[in-house]
Amino acid sequence: MKVQIKRYVSEPEVKEALLEYEVALQNATLLELLQEIKTKQDASLSFSSGCRSSVCGSCSMRVNGKEVLACSYKVQEGDIIEPLKNVPVLRDLIVDMNKSYAFNAKAKAWLSSLTQNAALSPEDEKINEVQSDCILCGSCYSACPVYSVNEEFLGPFALTRVWKYVGDKRESDNVSKLDVIQTNGVWDCTLCNECTIVCPQNISSKSDIEKLRSKSVMAGYKDPSFANNFGGGFGFDGSPSF
Repeated sequence: MKVQIKRYVSEPEVKEALLEYEVALQNATLLELLQEIKTKQDASLSFSSGCRSSVCGSCSMRVNGKEVLACSYKVQEGDIIEPLKNVPVLRDLIVDMNKSYAFNAKAKAWLSSLTQNAALSPEDEKINEVQSDCILCGSCYSACPVYSVNEEFLGPFALTRVWKYVGDKRESDNVSKLDVIQTNGVWDCTLCNECTIVCPQNISSKSDIEKLRSKSVMAGYKDPSFANNFGGGFGFDGSPSF
């Protein structure tokens, strides 16, 4: 089986290159293939892994342009393996996720310390049960096309976590959370659904962002681009005409 891996090479100068490897493995996961290459062909190959059970999210990367978990993806002949997009590459398939994680803090993606004393019913717990399954793999962050034009976009990775807490009836400070996501946030999303397609936990960030938009409108916010283009939101500038 032959595959290509995007790597940094230093001869004759440091640059990115697709290197081809041939491995005698059948029905193997991508992680097993990478380990085979590292132990038997090229010890310099660098990649991340952890639990090997699709729980930790540390082995996320791209195959043929789509984000996958290396520990669960079954490698195919001719696969092209690359690091995640929209994040700095440290070496080969290892990326720096610090900026994507920082957006969680910027978006206040946590339950406020000033919580209401409200008991959760089983139905309440199920509302955001799926969002709690996020494994921080960064696949949605990598797949998002908005970063090509706006590097400060909070992104699906952070916004879906904001919804987790805005949708929690114990949260007493929804207004401040909604206020933070109006700029470089919910209105900047194109609703392309690429984030949902690649999520290994089946979390629909697109749906969460749509719900955050609804909450924003109910709180008195509006899409700034709509208001700027159509004056007052309805095609009028607000001045009387006689």
